[in-house]
Amino acid sequence: MDFAPSDMERQMIFDKILQTAEMNYLKDPLDADNLTRWGGTLVELAQHQNPSNSTKMVEAGISKLEEALVIEPKKHDTLWCLGNAMISLAFVSPEYDVAMSYFEKASVYFQRAIDEDPGNELYHRSMEVVAKGPELYNELHRHGPIEQNIRGRSSNEGAKDSKKKKNKKTSDLTYDVFGWIFLAVGIITWIGMAKSQVPPPPPR
Repeated sequence: MDFAPSDMERQMIFDKILQTAEMNYLKDPLDADNLTRWGGTLVELAQHQNPSNSTKMVEAGISKLEEALVIEPKKHDTLWCLGNAMISLAFVSPEYDVAMSYFEKASVYFQRAIDEDPGNELYHRSMEVVAKGPELYNELHRHGPIEQNIRGRSSNEGAKDSKKKKNKKTSDLTYDVFGWIFLAVGIITWIGMAKSQVPPPPPR
């Protein structure tokens, strides 16, 4: 199945969000909602880059999210986005100790988000994911570079049955983890975009 049209549409939408965020920042650099949309979009787009560019884009997103926290230290959606950013860095990190430190930071951010919004089910699910982080990291990296696992799903189809099942399990695991991260970050981005598109009230 060809997903190119939807990918292109998503890219155009996120490009528009980034352009709007930059313009809004010039008007009001203290808008924490705008900074959160900006940072969340960068983290989402980073998932579709090569490892080097991905890391740089996630770090750029983290910078915007941290800027938002300076303005509103208890902003739970920003804290949650930062947790997702840390998970993204953890899974692409080739060094185990570095990855574990990112998982620890993600856990702290998710817990802070839960403390501010205890009833948010997505935040609790995030804690479940980060708790499984080390195990998932080991499983993913045991079969080669992470980018190879992410993009190599179809290449396993010609393998022998036993090897194919093992590779498929790993590949499915990779897609489950990263698919959830993409969706999670995407949710906050889309919500932010929807808010930004609400028309202003008519002048009185």
